[in-house]
Amino acid sequence: MDGDTFKQKSYISNGRKFSTPMPESNPSDFLICGGTTYVPEDGITGAQLMAGGDGLTYNDFILLPGYIDFVPEECDLTSALTKKITIRAPLVSSPMDTVTESNMAIAMALGGGIGFVHHNCKKEYQAMEVSKVKKYQHGFVLDPIVLGTDHVVQDVADVKKKYGFTGIPITEDGKMGSKLVGIVTSRDIDFLLEKGKEGAQMLLSEVMTPVEQLTTAKAGVTLQEANHILEKSKKGKLPIINEDGELVALIARTDLKKSREFPYASKDENNQLLVGAAISTREDDKLRLEALVMAGVDVVVLDSSQGNSIYQINMIRWIKDKYPNLQIIGGNVVTACQAKNLIDAGVDGLRVGMGAGSICITQEVMAVGRSQGTAVYKVAEYARRFGVPVIADGGIQSVGHIMKALGLGASTVMMGSLLAGTTEAPGDYFYQDGVRLKKYRGMGSLEAMEKKGGGVAAMDRYFHQETDKVKVAQGVSGSIVDKGSVLRYLPYLIR
Repeated sequence: MDGDTFKQKSYISNGRKFSTPMPESNPSDFLICGGTTYVPEDGITGAQLMAGGDGLTYNDFILLPGYIDFVPEECDLTSALTKKITIRAPLVSSPMDTVTESNMAIAMALGGGIGFVHHNCKKEYQAMEVSKVKKYQHGFVLDPIVLGTDHVVQDVADVKKKYGFTGIPITEDGKMGSKLVGIVTSRDIDFLLEKGKEGAQMLLSEVMTPVEQLTTAKAGVTLQEANHILEKSKKGKLPIINEDGELVALIARTDLKKSREFPYASKDENNQLLVGAAISTREDDKLRLEALVMAGVDVVVLDSSQGNSIYQINMIRWIKDKYPNLQIIGGNVVTACQAKNLIDAGVDGLRVGMGAGSICITQEVMAVGRSQGTAVYKVAEYARRFGVPVIADGGIQSVGHIMKALGLGASTVMMGSLLAGTTEAPGDYFYQDGVRLKKYRGMGSLEAMEKKGGGVAAMDRYFHQETDKVKVAQGVSGSIVDKGSVLRYLPYLIR
């Protein structure tokens, strides 16, 4: 057999060698068909997607890519939470007792979102959690913790244990608005506490730094001027006093550092972190709301599995009459008809979702609800005509689901499982098979309803009474893997 038969032949084209013979014409030329100005329609619009009346979840569709002429850093994520409140990132933590208390609310606000403190607890505890958020990071602290000269070192230690800070102004009568006489910081008391009971019982008048040695600023100073004074003096606290020497405000050096680390933090007009809280529609919760307003809450969400009820409508009207400046989020709803009743009652925002959460079984048990994608689109399409923002609550299992919810018309998304298991979520870690876990449960679970010291709110949300012999669970309990700190997790979600 001729040996050349098995030798690969080479062909030359434009001076280059090819092992495959070049055709006389290019095959891609045969693909040309029709005019070059024609661009076929590709994909469908949201209106077309929802026109059939089918129930669609976030997993039932995907967004088509488009043309971009910007980089991620140029995107502004400022979003409407309610008619009057905007936040720098469209992220909200759910009012669940395994998701949001003060630590989570603080972290969410620092990251540009907002947290809603759960109400499956006594009203005093919930109000204290709200107060912790409002006091955590301030520009001018208008109501700082104040002690008097007759208080003792142990009182300062108690404040540090409860609120996590020292640097406490001392006034003549131990109240805000009284004449400033000094300040007590950790360096004034650390060694005294080591001496035991004798040191702990010393009067603050004996250990405080007197007002003559303090750097102070006069009332009327701007925040920028006050910050400059703090930087120049290298002090930890800057008391603001009036012409009579009375304490009117306080600025902390640590707040300056936080402002640099978290430039997009959600703050009110007093430079305090924004915080929300949940309440029910029970008559008793009118007293709870009063305590929350006193604590400085910025917005309340009426927490109910079925928002379209006479009880919620009446509560909305009562709140608008009693606290006209307080923002109210109604819900939960999944249809435009439900939304209409709450919008007519005066809500400033709507919470959308029923049975879509990972630990919610409302749809299975009660046979009511709606696929979350369709619910968000239909309610948002109606609510936007009245300028009422929508919160997509439930079913957010990934970053992609956040994008889909916003694409369907939601202004913000409310997250539960995505934030549970983080350092800031309530509860202690435990190990199972070598994995670090935290508890996570639905507010409709029997465990949440029977919570010691709380539980009433969870029952009210699902229209149960303490005296009910049989309680129908609409949620389940479980565990979730440790995710680390929310302060590191949020930038990932935002990016």
